[in-house]
Amino acid sequence: MNDKARGKMKEAAGAFTGDEGKKAEGRAQQKKATAKEEMAQREKTSQAEAEAKQAEKNRDRQKRKDKGGLLDGATDTLSGR
Repeated sequence: MNDKARGKMKEAAGAFTGDEGKKAEGRAQQKKATAKEEMAQREKTSQAEAEAKQAEKNRDRQKRKDKGGLLDGATDTLSGR
């Protein structure tokens, strides 16, 4: 069972018994669980963005390689190639 569900149960138990402290503890646990979920989602988004950026770099690098590089067909005059 996740923390959010546990928090809901604590809040409900506190409401049922009239224990305001237990209700508050349950709400706090739910907020903490929500914050953890949001952090995990931000991390996933950040990772996906980094992967997309790397894929774009790789694609651009391959395009330059296929096109002939930055010098576009220039030869190396020092080595005679």
